[in-house]
Amino acid sequence: MNQILVDVTTSYVESQSAPEHNLFVFAYSISIRNTGSSAARLLNRHWIITDANGKVQEVVGEGVVGEQPLLQPGEEFQYTSGTTLETPVGSMQGSYQMRAENGDHFDAPIAPFTLATPGTLN
Repeated sequence: MNQILVDVTTSYVESQSAPEHNLFVFAYSISIRNTGSSAARLLNRHWIITDANGKVQEVVGEGVVGEQPLLQPGEEFQYTSGTTLETPVGSMQGSYQMRAENGDHFDAPIAPFTLATPGTLN
């Protein structure tokens, strides 16, 4: 059984942001854990990033941070990346395309999460 859990934490990067120019930079840290019974390799990522104006950016690419990690059962892979928005609030969601050791491809969903500057949301 293929089971990949994805946890996300986010932060606002004030030092790289320029709100007066509608530039808001966010970092997100991802933890990918293989809770299944067989190894799986992360092949591709697919992100859908939406700002408060409804502008959608779609990001598709190989691996994450230049890697295509192989996760053995019980193993975890962590990385941090970032994105920019034109609004102080937005959201991200997506999936990782994975390949099980038997060659089967499957998607590991990434549930929607919020990007927000401090104090924007209560």
